[in-house]
Amino acid sequence: MTTFIKQLSANDIGSTGSHQAGILVPKGDPELVGFFGKLDPSHLNPDAWISCVDEELKEWRLRFVYYNNKLHTPGGTRNEYRITHLTKYFKSVNAAHGDSLVFTSSSEPRHFSVRLERSIKPEIHTHRRRVVLTGWRKVH
Repeated sequence: MTTFIKQLSANDIGSTGSHQAGILVPKGDPELVGFFGKLDPSHLNPDAWISCVDEELKEWRLRFVYYNNKLHTPGGTRNEYRITHLTKYFKSVNAAHGDSLVFTSSSEPRHFSVRLERSIKPEIHTHRRRVVLTGWRKVH
């Protein structure tokens, strides 16, 4: 089994008011992209449904999609992988900026366990701002 963790940004959980859908899966990391399953880039916006079971044993159907109109449509601008349909899950677990979303593969393709790890909130200092980078990491 393989596990990847995505530290959530405010944009990921929808608290910025952005119209962006879902969390970005960096296309520069072929192991991470392949973790969610192969999508055929010769098709416009190929996608696949993935099944994720949380700690309460509730199943969540998420969409893994490659928005690639830049490769297929004149004037297209998108060339990115995303996992969408997360809003209800994030609300159900009260996800917050800085929390981490943990995906673990199973023996069945496109089936994962998913859970939220709460971040430990650092003490807030009004005189300094701490920059926190968010993103994906593989658990070894």
